[in-house]
Amino acid sequence: MRPSATHFRILIVEDEKRLALSLARGLTAEGYAVDVVHDGREGLHRAAEGTYDLVILDIMLPGLNGYRVCAALRAAGHQVPILMLTAKDGEYDEAEGLDTGADDYLTKPFSYVVLVARVKALLRRGGQGAGASPVRVHGDLKVDTAARRVFLGEREVALTAKEFAVLEQLVLRAGEVVSKAEILEHVWDFAYEGDPNIVEVYVSALRRKLRAGLIGTVRGAGYRLEASS
Repeated sequence: MRPSATHFRILIVEDEKRLALSLARGLTAEGYAVDVVHDGREGLHRAAEGTYDLVILDIMLPGLNGYRVCAALRAAGHQVPILMLTAKDGEYDEAEGLDTGADDYLTKPFSYVVLVARVKALLRRGGQGAGASPVRVHGDLKVDTAARRVFLGEREVALTAKEFAVLEQLVLRAGEVVSKAEILEHVWDFAYEGDPNIVEVYVSALRRKLRAGLIGTVRGAGYRLEASS
């Protein structure tokens, strides 16, 4: 835990209670002060109090949806950073979310490590306004986490949402060993109860689409993004 994190207060507005509580536990362990509400109107009321440093806002909410909550906060002059979450996936949804004044956007299912990285980036930016979203570069691999685009050299590689989430997990911890359990926990959104070997299926798919030697297997430990040959 970093002591500096305790200076920040985060509001989670999410009606999936299991996910909301999982995120709250994780962010509390990171050192943040976290409150959770499950309704759009209550979320708007709490966020409008002006006591939070960041709002994590789901789009599909009872009462008021996330777009309306975000738009109402911005119309009232509140500049608190907003990270929008949605189960939808598409450029239209992302554009609409950002047009209403959100600072960043994350599609479910997402990696918890990626969410924490986005939270830290938004808190660092504070009231300075939105800057360029981080682009992770690892040798000739470039991963644009905001645009959800992957390039290997000059070639763009099309990935499914799950493939992208697994790759995000690895690129954010490039050079480290990431266990299968960690990938399952973060990429499958805390709720997966199926075959853990599903991770191997997605890693194999990434090797086929990118390069066989890019993702190494550390026997008995997990996977590691390898340096370019």
